[in-house]
Amino acid sequence: MERDPDARWLARVLHAAFFALLGASLARFLLRHPWLDLGPWVVALSAALAVLYVLPVPRRLAWLCTVVAVWMVLVVLAPSFAWCAVPLFYSGLRTLPPRAALVLVTLLTVFVVAAQLRLADGVLDPNLLIAPPAVAAIATAVFVHAQRQAERLAATERREGTLAERQRLSMEIHDSLTQGLSSQRMLLQAADRTWDADPAAARRHVRTAASTAERSLAEARRFVHDLAPADLAGGGGLEDALRALAARESGNLPVGFRTDGPAVAVPDRVGAALLRIAQGALANVTEHAGATSAALTLTYLDDQVVLDIADDGRGFDSRTVAPSGGRGHGLPAIRARAEQLGGTLTVESAPGEGTVLSVSIPLEEPR
Repeated sequence: MERDPDARWLARVLHAAFFALLGASLARFLLRHPWLDLGPWVVALSAALAVLYVLPVPRRLAWLCTVVAVWMVLVVLAPSFAWCAVPLFYSGLRTLPPRAALVLVTLLTVFVVAAQLRLADGVLDPNLLIAPPAVAAIATAVFVHAQRQAERLAATERREGTLAERQRLSMEIHDSLTQGLSSQRMLLQAADRTWDADPAAARRHVRTAASTAERSLAEARRFVHDLAPADLAGGGGLEDALRALAARESGNLPVGFRTDGPAVAVPDRVGAALLRIAQGALANVTEHAGATSAALTLTYLDDQVVLDIADDGRGFDSRTVAPSGGRGHGLPAIRARAEQLGGTLTVESAPGEGTVLSVSIPLEEPR
């Protein structure tokens, strides 16, 4: 409830109403009654009630019981204070379980009716019997409505958080574990094809596949614990991580790496995102582009860092939806990663002319 702006606004309004009603009730009492025996008591209890209302609340139930008790004494001494019960309805509904809150609201309403009848000097007026319960019902309905709105808001935020986490998990799996499994499959297929003709090459492919499997296992463990990518966990930085990635991928096709511009510090989140983007992009190049070579270029600018992934593969019409291997990831996942950090993705491609992906991410996170 505290997270709902409407609930906070309602609480502020009711707090202001409480002090307005308390001040008006005290003024009415002092204007209508001379400063006699009850005057000092009423003023003292009014001041005590005001102080109690604004005190910090370590134990809210004890605070509520004390405030209601002081208010009841005031109503007995001066019925004018009866309508201060309306903000107390809200405090009771917010503090107590539903049944106990309804009992408290009923008790406060009875006190208000009794006080109004005292003010009427015994004259029976139907409004005095109907108005207080009606006000209590309205106050309860407003509170319940605000509470349900807060619950719906919380449920919506939970759903959105769940969907965002699912998207994050799917991108992590696509850009790390899936890429490793795909590389292993291709290496083992290559080893199978050359097993008889070139056993030494086949063994190299198997050893490379084993090394890739070991890295995939490390990625899986870090993934479970929500840690940084394995290449960044060692503390070598983004450049070293991209250089190591290019060297590993060169077992499938030649991948070059270079930097442009004076190096600057890259935030951890940006570095992890760019590394995952490079992993996913190279996985797509290896599986779908039919390329003979690829290149990674990391460019440092004044306020942003740019990663280019270029290949000489078959390309595609960049004005249409790019192929994604039928798995629903690829370019959409790369674009989503970039946009989460305030960045952009630019795609340059044409059939038969290769593809260049350019990802730009600000060095300072968007506010």
